[in-house]
Amino acid sequence: MNAVLRHWNNFTLRLAQAPYWPLALLARFSLAALFWRSGQTKISGFAVDPLDGTWQWGWPQLSDSTIYLFAEEYRLPLLAPEPAALLAALMEHLLALMLLLGIGSRIAAIGLLVMTAIIQLFVYPDAYPTHGLWAVALLALIVRGPGLVSVDHWLAHRFKS
Repeated sequence: MNAVLRHWNNFTLRLAQAPYWPLALLARFSLAALFWRSGQTKISGFAVDPLDGTWQWGWPQLSDSTIYLFAEEYRLPLLAPEPAALLAALMEHLLALMLLLGIGSRIAAIGLLVMTAIIQLFVYPDAYPTHGLWAVALLALIVRGPGLVSVDHWLAHRFKS
């Protein structure tokens, strides 16, 4: 039994020494794809999704269904439906892009965490298992940063004093 525990302990010690950057890159890519795609559902006239090959260049505008959802289903407090929908669509695109590139990553992750909290509290309160997973990944990026494969990392080392 001691040999099994010793091997297990050695295994977990090696896991603890694994590099962080692949996890951070996977978290950034996954969260960026999730929020980008969510933002894409809110607009028409502009669609970019390299994962499924969608490329439609044009001037983005809020879709009628988005305004309807914000007015009738989401009903956020303190914000009228159209500005709330516009803000959500804009932030989902901008913050997802920042997260993907790793530029202003912590700011982007904080913004997406706030959006996740708003969605959890006011829109889909029963979806806490999903939102909890998003929050954990976002919190890891906030606490540990975007990792080696990021503009933030390059800038930090470029301008290190």
